[in-house]
Amino acid sequence: MGRSTFAFPALILSVCLAVPAFAHHLKQGTTVSLPVTTSSPQARALYEKGMQDYENLYLERCNDDWRAAVKADPDFALAWAWIAFNSTDPKEITPAHEKAKALAPKLTPGERLMVRWIVQVQEGDFIGGISAMNDMLEMYPKDKHLYYLAGNWLMGEEGADAAERMMLKALAIDKDFPAALNDLAYSYARDREFSKAFAEMDRYLAVLPGEPNPQDSYGELKRMAGDFEGSLKHYRAALEIDPDFVSSQVGLGDTYALMGNQEQARGEYDKAVRFAHSEADRLSYSMQKAMTWVREGNFAEADRAFSEIAETAHAKEQNLQEAQAYRHLAEYQTDDHAALKYLQHAEESLGHNSTITKNDKAEEISRILRNRAVRAAHMGNTALADASLKQLESMAEGSRNRVIQSSYNGASGAMLMDQKSYSEAITYLEEDQDNPFTLALLVQAYYHTNQPEKLHAAEDRLRGINVPTMEQALVVPRARQQQPPI
Repeated sequence: MGRSTFAFPALILSVCLAVPAFAHHLKQGTTVSLPVTTSSPQARALYEKGMQDYENLYLERCNDDWRAAVKADPDFALAWAWIAFNSTDPKEITPAHEKAKALAPKLTPGERLMVRWIVQVQEGDFIGGISAMNDMLEMYPKDKHLYYLAGNWLMGEEGADAAERMMLKALAIDKDFPAALNDLAYSYARDREFSKAFAEMDRYLAVLPGEPNPQDSYGELKRMAGDFEGSLKHYRAALEIDPDFVSSQVGLGDTYALMGNQEQARGEYDKAVRFAHSEADRLSYSMQKAMTWVREGNFAEADRAFSEIAETAHAKEQNLQEAQAYRHLAEYQTDDHAALKYLQHAEESLGHNSTITKNDKAEEISRILRNRAVRAAHMGNTALADASLKQLESMAEGSRNRVIQSSYNGASGAMLMDQKSYSEAITYLEEDQDNPFTLALLVQAYYHTNQPEKLHAAEDRLRGINVPTMEQALVVPRARQQQPPI
């Protein structure tokens, strides 16, 4: 399906996001589609090609299209905004962000709303960004592409219900709109409604039989459902269509890793690293490869790999990836002191320069604090645990960002479990059920509070997680080997 740049706000906003409750009653635009302001026909054509490539998940090719567009017209605000939205290069994101912001006053009202949405979310102002997004949709209620863009943003951070409603609105305008069919399938899959997901994927394949992404998406959904052989088949089909569709190459590695064939996974990841389209992607794929050593229990080799990635990221000034590598190092350490040392390195990495967006930095800090609070509590350092949780609480109170909310709820629930406050812990843990660590704690909490139906539902959900993350690697295989507590 491709990567996401932004974070979805907390579930408390899901109602207003799912079906925009347009409170401002804006005057609708005079055109069906959002206008595009540029002085150059060439730039316009390149921008439109970029949007089509974005919908078909050519996530680096669309960047090239938009880069070419701003060369043809340096004052092309929407192209600058989408470079900021989709790029993984921190040195590119910030100037593109500022350029779009500076040029916005010259745009039409609808375009200004699109720029506001992108800029304000990157700056961490979710309420302002969401308001702009909703106003944009109110102004152009028949533009299927805008519904897709909004819904895809929500989908990127697991806002499946909100994204589903957006995609259904887009499909009400065009029942065969490929990008919306793709995301609708993902929304069903994330609710584990796989028969419905596969039905939408069949429609997606029929509409775009010659594109690689329908095969790539089918591969990911098959893997989510536990059909690993089916997943491999679809990823290979995508690569037959386009050997340069690197996300499918990564998909092969991810699938073999989840199957338990770590040697084969490393070979597939090596190919993805070799053909990566950006330095950020190269480092991310390298981290996926490093996780295979964790899955094998070879922690010394994992330490070496993640340390090397962190050093490379530092040298390349990819500070977000540097922080992520150190955080991953911390996550599987058996010694709490060692884990806290790596978490300190991760936090320091985020301060090396100011090219990381405020939103990306805040999300990563929240993940670091979550791990620090849990580790400190485990080793009996109550002062550090409480201080970390207090900082997380302050962040959560000041932001609707879903990642930050998840970090706070997960850490709060884990610390309450340490205190054997099971009923109170459940209140927080139930707000973070996409995290395997949290689900494992929920199973224990339901056991101690005598809730067998909820226990078995959480156990089934935990054992059914097939996502290639560190949390999955550390929790799910072990959970599958154990008998349910009751």
